[in-house]
Amino acid sequence: MNKEFGCQDMTSTLRRVLIKSPESAYKNQSNIDSQYQDLNYFGKPDFERSLKDYDSFQSILQNNGIEIHHLPIDDITSLDSIYTHDPCLVSNSGVILCSMGKNLRKKEPEMISEYFESLNIPIIGKITSPGKLEGGDIVWIDSKTVAVGVGYRSNLQGITQLKEILSDDIDEIIPVHLPHWTGPSDCLHLMSNISPIDKDLFLVYSKLLPVNFREYLLNRGIKLIEVPDNEYKSMGCNVLAIAPKKVVMIEGNDITKNLLENEGVDVFTYPGLEISYKGAGGPTCLTRPFLRKNK
Repeated sequence: MNKEFGCQDMTSTLRRVLIKSPESAYKNQSNIDSQYQDLNYFGKPDFERSLKDYDSFQSILQNNGIEIHHLPIDDITSLDSIYTHDPCLVSNSGVILCSMGKNLRKKEPEMISEYFESLNIPIIGKITSPGKLEGGDIVWIDSKTVAVGVGYRSNLQGITQLKEILSDDIDEIIPVHLPHWTGPSDCLHLMSNISPIDKDLFLVYSKLLPVNFREYLLNRGIKLIEVPDNEYKSMGCNVLAIAPKKVVMIEGNDITKNLLENEGVDVFTYPGLEISYKGAGGPTCLTRPFLRKNK
């Protein structure tokens, strides 16, 4: 490949991705037992079952020809480090390290930085306190326009810093104010409520989107597929596009899956109980794309 990084959209063909397996993030059952409550998990992951779930997820990526990179085990991050999407974002100029809104995830950007530096991918900036920014709040609308959630995980100071770092790469940042919903201990990112499927097709849960942002999307000619209420809590809105109209989602959200397929979308599913539901991190959260391109 001539270009080794660059990810200023969320639907072109995924070429390179960074993930972290349960072997490296969870390590073992006793480690899970000691951490999951402090991390506000919805349930205690079963280590052996998590390995099987993850194998199913990783096989989808492998079978679609995606170059997979594995973040190694370390002694300073928590179970949440399995969710590699959040500690950074990757622009066409390089990697921007986030400042995590969840205190127990503060060390993750450091480990992400070391890995990308080992690939000779430049680190072009870092969000610093009092700024907060997590990757799950960042949604590329197109290659020059990015929306960022403002809530308990990301704030306006973080967005201001991001705008300065990305000044040569983007035209506009749109702050999107998120509701309190279930409070600061839960994980409500902007990407909890919106997943781009193609450049003009997004999956959304409109009940948790501001009216002006929803109207903005419609005015851009983006068609919105609505996730039903009974599949929102089961993470039906958390869908990873691995190519235009080709996605990965957690199995069991059959209504949403059918809505996508009715729009001509190819859907791959994996069992997500241990690695997604319990830690509130779907397929987007499990991946840090760092190269996308269609040709």
